[in-house]
Amino acid sequence: MATEAALLAGVELGGTKCVCLVGTGPADIRGRVSLPTLSDANATLTRLAQALGDLRAAHGPFAAIGLASFGPLELRRGCAGYGRIERTPKEGWSGVDVRGFFAQRFAEPVGLSTDVIAAALAEGRWGAARDLRDYAYVTVGTGVGVGLIAGGQPLIGGHHPELGHIRIARPAEDRWPGSCRFHGDCLEGLASGPAIEARSGIAPAELPADSPVWDGVAAALAQLAHTLTLTFAPQRILIGGGVALAQPGLLPRIRAALRASLGGYLALPQLEDGMDEFIAPPGLGSLAGPLGALSLASQAAHGLRS
Repeated sequence: MATEAALLAGVELGGTKCVCLVGTGPADIRGRVSLPTLSDANATLTRLAQALGDLRAAHGPFAAIGLASFGPLELRRGCAGYGRIERTPKEGWSGVDVRGFFAQRFAEPVGLSTDVIAAALAEGRWGAARDLRDYAYVTVGTGVGVGLIAGGQPLIGGHHPELGHIRIARPAEDRWPGSCRFHGDCLEGLASGPAIEARSGIAPAELPADSPVWDGVAAALAQLAHTLTLTFAPQRILIGGGVALAQPGLLPRIRAALRASLGGYLALPQLEDGMDEFIAPPGLGSLAGPLGALSLASQAAHGLRS
């Protein structure tokens, strides 16, 4: 039986880049490799497999591999498509069997979940949700994704949550069509990094903090937070990802928009005096996703399902 200190390998497959980690947790990262996510899925996965092989040669054998991938993913065990990426906006990746690719090339157990669910698990284990049982992790980057943890376990039903594609109410005068190839002006089509750049002509990291574009982004994300607050009832909503982490002024805008949206409904301390803790950044920062992959590897090493 593997021990907690067993060396683990994690792979985060993101829409823009992939990160491989070898270690046991945030205080023990022994190797890290970043690679671009190409439209050629096989070439990307082959490079990742080579990176894992190099990391194993440099640091020794690992007990398991965790895969934290963008989606949508088929996570229902027993289904014919288990481990495959389903129809996705990422060119060249629909139908790719990411779990099977690694399971065929490595003898170690392979754990799998979405990148946002994995990040949520890492935040619960090492980060800003360690004391919580019910919380949400939102990533705002190349896409918008949400991982929900209920009773300490990922919430997955007939499929994993896809809240990045909920419809967003906008002022009638705002006719910008949005950038989502499936829905146009859904949340991802309005608030993701590519959406912000398509609308403003400026990369999100370079867009001035006082740009009015951020008002629309904050309003869209506040609608997500409103929906989560009234349905899932989380103890905390963590908002990370490249866009959110690069613009520290975004979270205060979301908090203000959420407070106005709720209109005083639900007299809960976290929605009144504790809003800064209710809508909060991830404790693990940009490492939430890669460390989420390590968390999946730990579960796989111990024979647990993610």
